[in-house]
Amino acid sequence: MSYNTLIVETHGAVGLIRMNRPEALNALSFELTSELTEALKALDADDAIGCIVLTGSEKAFAAGADIKEMATKNFSDVYLEDFITATWEQLTRTRKPVIAAVNGYALGGGCEFAMMCDMMFVGEKAKFAQPEIKLGVTPGAGGTQRLTRFIGKAKAMDMNLTGRMIDADEAVACGLASRKFPVETLVEETLKVAAEIAAYSRPTVLAVKEAVNRSYETTLAEGVRFERRLFHGMFGTEDQKEGMAAFIEKRPANFKNR
Repeated sequence: MSYNTLIVETHGAVGLIRMNRPEALNALSFELTSELTEALKALDADDAIGCIVLTGSEKAFAAGADIKEMATKNFSDVYLEDFITATWEQLTRTRKPVIAAVNGYALGGGCEFAMMCDMMFVGEKAKFAQPEIKLGVTPGAGGTQRLTRFIGKAKAMDMNLTGRMIDADEAVACGLASRKFPVETLVEETLKVAAEIAAYSRPTVLAVKEAVNRSYETTLAEGVRFERRLFHGMFGTEDQKEGMAAFIEKRPANFKNR
């Protein structure tokens, strides 16, 4: 399938989606978010793909929502079209792991898009902010909710009430991102990690993602119970038998994804 605002590639068992609106610093237009929804669905349904990487350009991951599209909308417009919910949230519904590779600006919706992914790797010049307050609106895609869960109330309140930017080092230090790489090798290094994940047992990878995400939605006791049942369930897979046999025999595992 061809896209106007994305470049979609496959690298072995990894799908790479590159947002491609350079003239607008990858601002999240309706066309881009709609195309991203379709690309994610296609890669999620592709049995050959085990992990997905989402990135932008070296200058901008995404500079935020497309303000030119939003500026003239009223309450009825955004409410009736279910703005954001309708086209932005496929990232949260994708079963396979999605890694955000963030270079340059990730502002407003761009920061929120990155937070919807399962992991975030950053280039050394990455910049994050929730500057919606400067536009007279609140964040609408997780900037007050996911950000607070990731980095804590004090820093999230600071970013949301002042709109200030944080750099790559601060993003890693506060837990927003997990790894930092040089700008020019960020995507390459992210693809390596994605390939490592894609090589593991597919049912196990999906279960691990589901269990970690469940920790944000439930109590500790219920979360551990959920984790335990998934762990028990893995003993019904062929990959569990192969993985443990390979460990005992001191050889690489040959997972069959079943």
